[in-house]
This record gives sequence, C-alpha cells and structure tokens, in this order.
Amino acid sequence: MKWEKLRPPEPDDPMCCCECDIDQYGCCCDCEDLDGAFNRWLKERPREGGCGPPLRGAITDKLEISMIPVLVLLPLLLRVAALHYLLGVLILTALPGLVLWYYYATHRKKTRTLFFLTLALFSLFYMYYLFVAEILPRGDVGRPQQCAVTAGVILTVVCLVHTKRGPGLVSAELQGAQGHRQEAGETPTRAHGSIPSAASSAEEALAAKWSTCPVCKITRPPRAGHCRTCGSCVQRLDHHCIWINSCVGQANHRSFLLTLCVFLSTSLYGISVVLRSLCPRQHLMTALLYCPGVYSQSSMALCFTCAWYSSIVTCGLIYLLVVQVANISFNVTEREAQLALRNKTGRRRLWGLAVDTGEFSRGFYHNWVEFLTMTDASVSPRSSLPDLV
Repeated sequence: MKWEKLRPPEPDDPMCCCECDIDQYGCCCDCEDLDGAFNRWLKERPREGGCGPPLRGAITDKLEISMIPVLVLLPLLLRVAALHYLLGVLILTALPGLVLWYYYATHRKKTRTLFFLTLALFSLFYMYYLFVAEILPRGDVGRPQQCAVTAGVILTVVCLVHTKRGPGLVSAELQGAQGHRQEAGETPTRAHGSIPSAASSAEEALAAKWSTCPVCKITRPPRAGHCRTCGSCVQRLDHHCIWINSCVGQANHRSFLLTLCVFLSTSLYGISVVLRSLCPRQHLMTALLYCPGVYSQSSMALCFTCAWYSSIVTCGLIYLLVVQVANISFNVTEREAQLALRNKTGRRRLWGLAVDTGEFSRGFYHNWVEFLTMTDASVSPRSSLPDLV
C-alpha cells in the first residue's frame, strides 16, 4: 500500500480518504476536495470519471441539523406515536435508527456538532415539562416524589456543566514542567557520575513513555491521545462523547460517570412514578408492556409514549454505564480498548463488555482507587467559564 503522506497516522487518527492514492472515492472526502465536488455539482458540471454515488455522501456531510429539527420533530413524532400503539411501535423503533444513521453519516466529518447535546437536553426538559403539565394535575403524585424528580433534573444539569469544564488538555505548561523534571533528574547524574538509583530509573522509565503527537507536535504524557474532533491532545483520553459534545479524559471522567449515574437514577425513578400514575392497577414491571385504557385520552397516551421513549434512552445509557464500570475495573480506557482489539493485544472479558490489556491493571481495588484519586496533571489554572456547548 502506497500513501501520499509520509507521516504515518496514529491508530486513533485515521487518514482522510483523499490522502490515500488507492481510494476511488477520494473526490468526495471530508476536505478541500469536498468543496470542489460540491461546487461542480451546483454548476451541473460533474467531474470526469463519475462521482455520482459519493456525491450523496458529500451532501450528507454538508448537512448540519443541530438545533431546529430536534426542537420541532421530537415533540411532533412523540405526539404522532401517541395516536395509536402501532404508530408508537413504528416510530419508537425507527427513532433510534434515525439517530444512529445521523451519527454514522456525520462521523466522518470529525467536527463537533450540537445535535446530540441538543437532543439530550431537550429530551430531559421536555420529559420534565410533561411530568409537571400532565402527571402532577392528576393528583396522585406526592410532594416528596415531585421534589425528588425536580432535584434529579437539577443535579443532572449541574453535573453536566461540571463535566463540560474540560477533559484535561495537554497544555504547553505541562510539557514544560516535564522538560524541567527531566533536566533536574539528569543534572545530578552528569555532575557526580554516579550510578542511577532505582527511583531515578523508574522516573526515567516513566518519562520514556512520553510521546510526541504527530498532529499537535507536542510531548504528551502516557495514556494521552489526540482527538480529531476536538483537535487537541487529552490526558488519559477515554473517548469523545457526542452526547456532551466534549471529550472524556482525566479531568472530567469522574464527573462524567457521576452525570450518568444521576441521570439514570432520575430517569428510572421518573418512569416508575409516571407508570404508577397511569396504570395504578398494574405491576410496575408489566405496566410498560400492558396498560389498558391508556390510549383513551390523548394526554395519557402521550405520557405513556414518553415513558417508552425514556425507557429506550435509559437502556442505552445503562449499557454505557456498565461498559464504563467494566473498563475502570480493568484500568483501561475506551481508546486503549479499541487499540488493543485493533492490534490484537487485548482479551475480551465479562462477556465482551471489557477488554483487558494487562498493561495498567493492578487489581480491582487499586484500579478503582487510582480512578477515584486521579487529578488533572495540567499546571495551568482551571478555566473560569466552562464551555457549555
């Protein structure tokens, strides 16, 4: 395989298709050639050799449906789904597929999008609005239950804002501090000519794991990774979360896990309160599957449909939480797990939920102690204004 670029890509930094001279669809990739292909299509002058099917991908890449369709389509689809249970099954089955389609259609752009963050926040507040407007007037929800749901929504937003403060970027100050530590560790050895001790050997071994990012051209600590979406290197990079429109790294991994736990607790409790109000004679585990008379009133049908929608979202986030807990238990990040599977250096554990690389794991207890006590290694002061978007 012959590459036009001399720089080899990082495992988590895939090349663009135009950088490879064997890609037949290089005329419509996510780069400057994309704009050229788009202009030729608008002028009705297609490129010689044909570029029809890839041009559809180019049009999809140019679409940005971040804000308005979420605010309009989601309430509309939920109200249509509440008209009949067959419509509910059809729409609630197709809705996750549409979201996944949009994710894969825009994943190649490697740019930040507000679509998923807007969808998450609007879903949260819309469900709470229906809870206040439709469920509370029924009179069978007590004040403690109302306060618990309200507190859960507020805590979810607070934890999300704290998570959005930043993942812990690899800054120039961190690189300079590492350079000063290396100089301080090398100077005594050169001056006295003594044999390095075990402690200094450990420090040199740790310093040897620092690598240079081929994109940022900065020296980064071990377990750091470059995010093509954010365009920066992140300390102990886990993954780029589309739902918070930010990376999950060393500085915000704990708050990200806390946000997941608070949201799931609020969602599960809210769903149980709604089902008890709509189907008081049914058992909680069967009310979601069978609730007679719920489609007799439009408001009840809408709340029941939203309970199903919340259940689908909750199931997906429960899976994400289980994967996160499994990775932390083996002291591996999502990025390291994907690289280990790609390089065939890791083993799947816990029925495929986690990947054990065996590189950083020190046992279940010590792995969790390390996760709960890790701090941002950056020496730069914390930003006063969090990036809320």
